[in-house]
Amino acid sequence: MNTANFVSIPASIFPDQEILVFAGRRWTYGQLWQRVQQIGNALRSTGVGSGDRVAVLQTNSDDYVASYFATALIGGVFVPVNYRAKPIELKHILTTAKTKVLLTGDRYVSLINELRSDLPTVETYVALESEQDGMVHFPKLLEGASPECEEAAIDDAETTILMYTSGTTSLPKGVMLTHNEFTAYVVNNVEMADGTPRGTALLSAPLYHIAGATNIMTSLFTGRKLVVLPQFDPSDWLAAAQQEEVTHAFVVPTMMKMVIDHPKFADFKLDSITNLSYGGAAMPFPVIRRAIERFPPGVGFVNAFGQTETTSTLTILGPDDHKLDGSEEEVALRLKRLTSIGRPLPDVEVKVVDDEGNTLPTGEVGEIWVSTPRLMKGYANDQGGADSPVRDGWLPTRDMGWIDEEGYIFLGGRKDDMIIRGGENIAPAEVEAVLQSHPCVEEAAVIGFKNEEWGEQVGAIIVLRPGENASAKDLQEYCHQQMASFKKPEILHFVDELPKNQMGKVLKTDLRKTYDA
Repeated sequence: MNTANFVSIPASIFPDQEILVFAGRRWTYGQLWQRVQQIGNALRSTGVGSGDRVAVLQTNSDDYVASYFATALIGGVFVPVNYRAKPIELKHILTTAKTKVLLTGDRYVSLINELRSDLPTVETYVALESEQDGMVHFPKLLEGASPECEEAAIDDAETTILMYTSGTTSLPKGVMLTHNEFTAYVVNNVEMADGTPRGTALLSAPLYHIAGATNIMTSLFTGRKLVVLPQFDPSDWLAAAQQEEVTHAFVVPTMMKMVIDHPKFADFKLDSITNLSYGGAAMPFPVIRRAIERFPPGVGFVNAFGQTETTSTLTILGPDDHKLDGSEEEVALRLKRLTSIGRPLPDVEVKVVDDEGNTLPTGEVGEIWVSTPRLMKGYANDQGGADSPVRDGWLPTRDMGWIDEEGYIFLGGRKDDMIIRGGENIAPAEVEAVLQSHPCVEEAAVIGFKNEEWGEQVGAIIVLRPGENASAKDLQEYCHQQMASFKKPEILHFVDELPKNQMGKVLKTDLRKTYDA
C-alpha cells in the first residue's frame, strides 16, 4: 500500500471533512488531496521519478505535509532534514541521501547557498517562501500543475522516507523506512476514517522526527483533524490546544516542562485533551508527576517509547498507569512504574540479553532487543544499499534495561553509558530515577568517572528545582537509603541546566567532555 493512500482513500469518501489546519488555512480531505496531486505533478516536472530523493529543510507547515504524500504518490523518497543540523551534518545528510530536489525555507537559504558546491547531486533548488536567486519559487513551480496525478506503481518494500537520526555522538545515520512499515504501524493502531469526528491532534514535534511523521499518517488516515504548529512554543501550544479543542497531542519532556511551567498555564482551558503522549527522551520523574497534578483530571497520559529504526512506538505506559490514586500500596507501585516505559505493543516482542545474546531472566540488566514487522530496511550506505544490524529478526537497541514480573520494561541507559565500578554493572537510569525522586531535584544525569582504584566511579550532574537547596551530602545520604551503597553517586556537580538535543535527550557525551578533566 502506498502511504499516499492514507489521504487518497478517505478523500475519495469524505472530501468535505476538514482534516488539516495551519496558520489560519483550513483544508478538507478533498482540498488536501488535490494539493498533494498538484505538488506531485510539479515534482515530476523537475524530473523526480521512482526512487529519487526529495529533501525538505523547513519548519512544519501544511505544504510540508502535502509534499511528503506527493513524493510518496510519485514513488520518490522523502528526506525530512533536521533544520537545527550543523553545516557539516547538512552536507552529510544531503549528499549521502543523493538528494535530487531540495525544498528550502527562507531562514535556511543562505546556509544552503554556502553548501551548494558540496551538493553535487542536487539538480533543483526550490524556495518555499519568498523568491530567491538561483531557486525555483514554489508557487511558480505549482503553476499549471494539474490537481490530478497518476499514482506510481510501487513495491511495499520500497523506501518511502529516509529519516536521519539525531546524531548525538556521530554523524546522523539514514534510516530507510518503507511503505509497508508505515502501513503496518498505522493500520494496527488506528481505524480508517468513517466520516465521524475522531478528535483533533496537535502537532508540534518536528516532521524530521519519527513521532512527527507517524503523527501525520495516523491522524489523516483515521479522520482526526491535524493542527500543525511550525515549531513548538509553549504559548502557541496552549493557545492552539484551547482554541482548536485539541484531544490528542504529543510532546517531548522539554516541551512538557515548558508547558506546565508557563506562567499562564492555569488560564487556559484544556479539558478537551484526552490523550497526552510523551516520548523522544527519558521523562524526568518530577516533571511527569507535576504534569499529572496540573493538567485536568480527564487527561490520559501515555508514555510512548520507540525508535526511528522501528517506525515509532514499541512500548506503552498507559493512562491507568499514570493515575496516582487508590491504596498506599497501589500508589507506590504506580510511582515506581512511572519510571518505566510500559509494556510492548501487540506487534512487538522484547527480550533482554547478555553480551553473548543469551536471554536473561526477569529483573536482570542487559541489552534490550526488539522484534516487530516494522523494523527498518536498514541504514543507507554510500553504495545505495542498506546496512542492517538486525540479527535473525531481532534489533539490538543499544539500550540497557530489565523487565519486571508484570512485563514492565525499565531502561538503564545506553549500552555505552553503563558504569562498571569494581566489576559491578550500574545502570545510570536507575540512579537518576532515585535522584529525581528527591523533592529538591529537578533533573539528574549520571555518568561514569574514571578511577584508578575502582575503574569507574558514579558521578551525577544535578539541576535543583527553583528555590530549593540540597547539598551533595544530602543527596548521597538519600541515595544510600534507596539503593545499594555501591550505586550511590560519589561525585556530584550542580548546574543550572543539562545539555540536550532538540528532542530533549541529555547529551552525555558533552557532559563527559566537560567533566573528564
